[in-house]
Amino acid sequence: MSTNFDNIYDLSTEQLEMLDDAEEKMLRNDLGAAEKLLLSMLKSDEECIPVLSNLGHLYGRHLSEFETAIEYYDRVLALEPDNAWARDARRRYLRYV
Repeated sequence: MSTNFDNIYDLSTEQLEMLDDAEEKMLRNDLGAAEKLLLSMLKSDEECIPVLSNLGHLYGRHLSEFETAIEYYDRVLALEPDNAWARDARRRYLRYV
């Protein structure tokens, strides 16, 4: 699988394909399937920042479960304090709780 970006998290081809699949499911509004896939990925790697970020996005934007979204963004920021995207998303959802 060729990527158009730097794979800074050193994800495997399988992980990249699964993330792609989860994002596609979110776009198709198949939210239950996206959630199931992302949670299964998290079981394999509890510190995978792209999975944690996607779960934050899923819970915040698509499911309006803002507290859960914040928890996932908190986990991202604990691992990567300079992650501006997670910090901004977390701040956005904090307004709703």
